[in-house]
Amino acid sequence: MAYHRFHKVDAKIVRIFNTYGPRMRVNDGRAVPAFMSQALRDEDVTIFGDGSQTRSFCYVSDLVRGIIKLMESGENDPVNIGNPHEMTIKEIAETIIRMTGSKSRIVYRPLPTDDPKVRKPDITRARTLLGWEPAVPLEQGLTSTIAYFRQKLGMS
Repeated sequence: MAYHRFHKVDAKIVRIFNTYGPRMRVNDGRAVPAFMSQALRDEDVTIFGDGSQTRSFCYVSDLVRGIIKLMESGENDPVNIGNPHEMTIKEIAETIIRMTGSKSRIVYRPLPTDDPKVRKPDITRARTLLGWEPAVPLEQGLTSTIAYFRQKLGMS
């Protein structure tokens, strides 16, 4: 914002929230790729904490569409792009296990001290200023992501 204000340059600031989809790194450490890799290998699915912490997951094509809308707008203030549908970490793990047909079981490990309890974007500005909101339902996005992970793991 300082650069935008000082130099009068058209700047865009997007605040990206949890995003998932094909082409994620298998070992990147985030919930969706970790749970998917473990479930597809029928390994224990590891949840840190009791699984009650919440996240929201935005499919990559929705994120890209939101960023493009922001780039084409006259908006210079920050805009959150993400999915406001919140679910627990345990729910996303259970969904991935079910959708992969895995025999995995959930195991729990201590919660890191810096892990947020809630991660949910307020997309009011994206809706009102850009006419944007996520459109891809979670299970639809997970279906294509699972197919990609199966291929990456040599299971297709």
